[in-house]
Amino acid sequence: MKKSIVYFIKDITPENLIKIYKALGRELRGHVGVKISTGEMGGHNYLKPELIGPLVDSLKGTIIECCTAYGGSRQDPKDHWDTIKAHGFSPRFNVDLMDEHGQIEIPVHNGCHLDKDIVGKDLNNYDSILILSHFKGHMMGGFGGALKNISIGIASTEGKAYIHSAGKTTSSSDCWGKDIAAQDDFLESMADACEAVLRYVGYKNMAYINVANRLSVDCDCDSNPHEPEMADLGIYASLDPVALDQACYDAVKNAADPGKAALIERMDSRHAIHTVETAAKHGLGIREYEIVTLD
Repeated sequence: MKKSIVYFIKDITPENLIKIYKALGRELRGHVGVKISTGEMGGHNYLKPELIGPLVDSLKGTIIECCTAYGGSRQDPKDHWDTIKAHGFSPRFNVDLMDEHGQIEIPVHNGCHLDKDIVGKDLNNYDSILILSHFKGHMMGGFGGALKNISIGIASTEGKAYIHSAGKTTSSSDCWGKDIAAQDDFLESMADACEAVLRYVGYKNMAYINVANRLSVDCDCDSNPHEPEMADLGIYASLDPVALDQACYDAVKNAADPGKAALIERMDSRHAIHTVETAAKHGLGIREYEIVTLD
């Protein structure tokens, strides 16, 4: 059976981020976007500029983000810029809030719920994208990794509402109330949005790294996240986002660390693996993988 390669390095350092990216063997060309979460004001688990800086610099990359749909410090662009600066991403990097000045619709092909994805219009400015994700828990999705960073992460505020409502609304108030989707519909809609982004940007123009550190049950979108109960796992990378998220999920499940129980409960109570299952059905990757450990 065919398997995707997932590279792994245990020590989480700037040098090892560069090493694992180079191991992928895919040179991201042209104007490179590096999609991260810049983190909610008050939170502290987001990937720090000093960790990711050398890799971003080596790619001559621009940090790319979009505004949220839930209020907080990142829904209004002005507040989002304040958070970006407070967390040290600007002026350290070139940063593009991709939906600050508009959005575009891109098609979903054979989606479970969505016929389109709504993303920041500045997505058109990038020839290739590194999806650089902090793997951790998430209150709604169960976990956040590459697939969530592609789907919710690249969607505009209206696009996020469209995903959370499984295509019922683009209203950032209604998507949390009368139009909120059933859990599996939401997870399937994230996979739909991933299909749209990968097809639009080009499968060969993307690469994926998950940093499994600060393994809180809560996302970087939480301003007061629960402290991690398990130790860091390491850095994982692949050209297959499905295999990458599957490998990180399995790594938590199979860890010897008894502190994993809280994160496993968060993932499984939200049926988190269903996003991976649906993305695989969309042909975005395969769930079978081989771990290649780098020294």
